[in-house]
Amino acid sequence: MTAPTTPAAQRPRSLDDVKGWFPPLDQVLFERFLARQERLDERGDLLEMGAYLGKSAIFTASFRRPEERFTVCDLFDADAPDEHNAAEARKSYATLTRVAFEQNYRAFHDELPYIVQGPTSEVPAHVRPDSCRFVHVDASHLYEHVAGDIVAARAVLLPHGVVALDDFRSEHTPGVAAATWEAVFNGGLRPICLSTQKLYGTWGDPEPFQEELLATTEWRAGLRMSVQEVGGQRILRFSGRPEHPATAPVSRFAGEAPAEPAAAPAAAPRPAPRPAPVRAGRRVARELLPPIVTRALRKRRAERARTR
Repeated sequence: MTAPTTPAAQRPRSLDDVKGWFPPLDQVLFERFLARQERLDERGDLLEMGAYLGKSAIFTASFRRPEERFTVCDLFDADAPDEHNAAEARKSYATLTRVAFEQNYRAFHDELPYIVQGPTSEVPAHVRPDSCRFVHVDASHLYEHVAGDIVAARAVLLPHGVVALDDFRSEHTPGVAAATWEAVFNGGLRPICLSTQKLYGTWGDPEPFQEELLATTEWRAGLRMSVQEVGGQRILRFSGRPEHPATAPVSRFAGEAPAEPAAAPAAAPRPAPRPAPVRAGRRVARELLPPIVTRALRKRRAERARTR
């Protein structure tokens, strides 16, 4: 399938060219969980709630098998369901459009995901219960919406499935933190590990995931790790920048030279400066010359005036 023509300025040559918040540490952790499922032949669909311009969706889609469905739900440029959500969209996602997402996605994959353009409350109508092995929640930051997204994630996840909850600790997203830890303490969510941005968890048994993350050390080069306990549950915490980055999908525009910025319009030539009036020159001379010279000039001009 041939991708539609895309203006050169909008052709991402690598995943780094796609705007969004998906740091190298989380790319590595996504790869660890998704590759593990692939290695263990764990089947199931993929779901992302909140896609922005497609950076994490492009990465996740690299692990989709032909028989699996990848669903992406986002408002894009549709109307928000309530004014609080609309205000959030105007503030944080004013440049987001479905066209921009699709152009970015098609730069890396031939087929678009199954797109639900609307609020994440519509996910249950499009994704079957117990059908997904990996869910990424990165939509609204408002408590009520995030709490609903977590409930939806639990309903669609398989027992071996993993959920990644974004912005669970950012200072500007207290609603996400409240909904996330509420799910941990009251909703049966069991944390596997934390990154600087995301909490990774399961409603199954987190221990096999944790033991594998602890057993292999090469992938952790460049990272800081600690083992903590919260409410009787073990949690692994990772931070830093990995020395071995994840294997990112390759763009169809990878070999292209960067688009040259448009040339700035030539500046209009400046008009030649006007010659200073004679009187102005005399005034400047009076201010700058020594007094004895100034008096001599005045005397000379007075004598010329008398002889005319």
